[in-house]
Amino acid sequence: MFTLGGELVARTLKAQGVSTLYTLCGGHVMQIYDGCLNNGIQVIDFRHEQAAAHAADAHARLTRNIGVAVVTAGPGVTDAITGVANAYEARSPMILIGGAAPLKTKGMGALQEIPQIQLFEGISKASFTITDTAAIPEKLHEASHIALSGRPGPVFIEIPFDVLFNAIDAPPIPERVSIEPQAPAVSSVTVMFELLRQAQKPVIIAGTQVYWDAAHGALRELTEQTGIPVFTNGAGRGTLPMTHPNCFRSARSAALREADVVILLGTPLDFRLKYGQEGWNPAARLIQIENDPAELNRNRTADVALAADAKLVLEALSEGLQGIRFDDWLARVRSKEDQKDQEQQTWEALDDVPVNHFRFAAELNRFLNEDLIVIGDGGDIVTACARVLDITRPGQWLDPGPLGCLGVGIPFAIAAQQLYPDKRVLVINGDGAFGLNGFEFDTAVRFGLPIVSIVGNDAGWGNIRVIQEQMLGADRAVATSLSLTRYDRVVEALGGYGELIEQPDQIVAGLERAFASGKPACLNVPLDPKGLAKTAPNMAYIL
Repeated sequence: MFTLGGELVARTLKAQGVSTLYTLCGGHVMQIYDGCLNNGIQVIDFRHEQAAAHAADAHARLTRNIGVAVVTAGPGVTDAITGVANAYEARSPMILIGGAAPLKTKGMGALQEIPQIQLFEGISKASFTITDTAAIPEKLHEASHIALSGRPGPVFIEIPFDVLFNAIDAPPIPERVSIEPQAPAVSSVTVMFELLRQAQKPVIIAGTQVYWDAAHGALRELTEQTGIPVFTNGAGRGTLPMTHPNCFRSARSAALREADVVILLGTPLDFRLKYGQEGWNPAARLIQIENDPAELNRNRTADVALAADAKLVLEALSEGLQGIRFDDWLARVRSKEDQKDQEQQTWEALDDVPVNHFRFAAELNRFLNEDLIVIGDGGDIVTACARVLDITRPGQWLDPGPLGCLGVGIPFAIAAQQLYPDKRVLVINGDGAFGLNGFEFDTAVRFGLPIVSIVGNDAGWGNIRVIQEQMLGADRAVATSLSLTRYDRVVEALGGYGELIEQPDQIVAGLERAFASGKPACLNVPLDPKGLAKTAPNMAYIL
């Protein structure tokens, strides 16, 4: 029996464990949708291809498997590029399938024909064209392996119209990709033991790889056994609960100034860590564990630079550091953390109207529990919330990642709610960020996905406006003002629930009402337009 190319795409994705495909419809790729219907794969169609790509990114993060978006040729592909770039920087193994003009008219000026493969150089792990219908299963399997192996990341696949519509005798469908964890070299582990046995002030910075390698149990065991302080970064948030006595956030800069050994677990030495230079103890020894060899020794030479599985490394350290503890150092870091938190707790108690950013965050923390998935999408408001929210489990917190791409919130939430219908999904939106993909509430309404967005509305691009005013004066703040828009009413018009919340002590009750509505919902909370300038004037903005 003959099988169409679109059917082969769906069968291969199903074999890889893909349950949902994210898209915006297009004639070049519609045969894939028919295959999804035949194979029980849910198709979620968005209003913009960028949002579909972001949703595939979130799907990948939440399942530790590939997420898949399908878009039509030309503008469909170019619209999705930002989502792919964000996934690349965040290490998310998504696959973007793009339609293309038929092979027989390639280069002749067909509808929506542009050179697509080259667009993804530098922002994907691979990009290629499938020119033979029979090769679809093998090539998709190869793409899944590339996306999931080593440093996870996106792959772009172009499939021409006629390749998808060709009918052939069906080739076999490969089994699901399995990635073997990379064990650490014994010699490197030995050097790590020596460094840590000589150390007095070690710290661990647990990044995204700790999440991807499911190393959270091993991380907790090591810190509880030794008393090494832990700071989390990126998707590492929640791999050690922020309520754990050995987990810190406010004292990171102070700890790095004194630390004599720093263990980086899948945490690039980028702007978030001041490139491993400014503010670090220059004599600190560095142990760097990565799934991406290209990140090793970047910006600072490591004493141990090792491409390996984070879980296996942590388990080896626990075995080799039996009986070694750093209680005095742990207590010192706790003291620094408590000092930092005292001032912040004053800000969190402010009754100001419009609401202060830190009070906003404190109210969200009161609402937070382990069944809530939280997505950060904004500038100042997410910066404030990241300093306050007690994330307690792996995968509970999603944010754009190091690309700093705004607009991920609603698409991420749609993917999360589709995957976990029994959990509550909350987006913390800045008003600027909401405007980028807020219309995807239409998608949430159409598919009955009761996500909730709470918009911290300071009527502007506060993160940039504050810098302009500090550096140039308020009269020179240009292109950073927005209207105090009623985003709650926008969502109501799309068929959801909306509410304006002006008093800080009404935020928790408003969230309860929003989730109780059973609809996609938006709470609009006006914030102090001076942003963090009042309460955190020395907070660093790194551009």
